[in-house]
Amino acid sequence: MSSIPPKKTAGRLKSRPEFLAVREGEKRKGPIFLLEVLDRKAPETSPRVGFTVTKKHGNAVERNRMRRRLREAVRLSAEAAMKPGHDYVIVARRDVLSVPFDRLKRALIERIDSKTRQTRPEKAGSRKE
Repeated sequence: MSSIPPKKTAGRLKSRPEFLAVREGEKRKGPIFLLEVLDRKAPETSPRVGFTVTKKHGNAVERNRMRRRLREAVRLSAEAAMKPGHDYVIVARRDVLSVPFDRLKRALIERIDSKTRQTRPEKAGSRKE
């Protein structure tokens, strides 16, 4: 029997106060999603992630599909980039439905690894990601 180390997994943000606390942290904007990051100052704890999709982005079926795509992108690639002791909230935009999945994964990793805060919003027609 071999000892396989457990896979690093991010915890989940579930309650409204947890989501509201992350809003006070850093905001990293983009055309596909907004990433809100909060350093909890507890490096020994695992990272936590939450997903927000507002009603203005479609009906329940479309919103659930957006959440599923984001959850899977985090599970497959972005979890490794998340820092211990940090909370992440991913606020979806409508483009989450139409962007290719590989591009979505890349955008998540880039936004999580981003060290600098974006101070001005990107133009609506800009598609850098």
